[in-house]
Amino acid sequence: MSALAGPPRVLTVAGSDSGGGAGIQADLKTMLALGVHGMSVVTAVTAQNSLGVQGAWELPVEAVRAQYRSVVDDIGVQAVKTGMLASAELVEVVAELIAETDAPTVVDPVGVSKHGDSLLASSALDSVRTRLLPVATVATPNLDEVAQLTGVRVESEDSMRTAAAAVLAYGPRWVVIKGGHLSGDAVDLLTDGSEELWLRAPRHDNRHTHGTGCTLASAIASQLAKGRSVPEAVTSAKEYVTGAIAAGFGLGGGIGPVDHGWALGSTGSRGSQDSGSSG
Repeated sequence: MSALAGPPRVLTVAGSDSGGGAGIQADLKTMLALGVHGMSVVTAVTAQNSLGVQGAWELPVEAVRAQYRSVVDDIGVQAVKTGMLASAELVEVVAELIAETDAPTVVDPVGVSKHGDSLLASSALDSVRTRLLPVATVATPNLDEVAQLTGVRVESEDSMRTAAAAVLAYGPRWVVIKGGHLSGDAVDLLTDGSEELWLRAPRHDNRHTHGTGCTLASAIASQLAKGRSVPEAVTSAKEYVTGAIAAGFGLGGGIGPVDHGWALGSTGSRGSQDSGSSG
């Protein structure tokens, strides 16, 4: 690995969103906004827009492995983030690569898109549980993904602890249970089973929330790469994604993206706000 120089480096291992609101594109925008150098391993290509996912094609395992090794062996990483992994084979090879990498890893166990389109084969769920979650520093499931992985259905804040315990049983060091799909404030629970941190933010009246999960996980990875502790990284990431939701803007005829550049005063349409959450 080359000598450390320049900004901290973060590697995202995820799918491409052709509409630019989620996936690799959201990850890299988040990393740029937070002052780290983003790099990517593309696991799948989607045809996707504001209305949904029209098609998805996973890359061969050898292509994913080659991308990862190319980056890590030469440039090095201070954090890794995973998103859409599509199949059991890809989950397993990525888990193997992460286990060999000395860097904190944020696992966003992507199961479905914002529009309800499946992004993970049902046959891959066991591989996520037994191979990927055990190598995660932080796992960031939303409530639908918690139900997919553990069978626990969260209907209120009270059951978020039960959900966290169920996910932690698979081996991640920390879990963020994203309560954005509940009513009321956008509440997330961060815990390692002993320490517990509840993160609350106002729910913004804005339906343009495409990419929230990718954005939060990438923001956590970016802060970990800067040397922050997990509670510090998650707290900072929550603040960033809350601002991005507030500034989300319409694109096309459906659900628009959060504004990854909101803190830089860049792209967002600050006035078009219709229900934001970090889930």
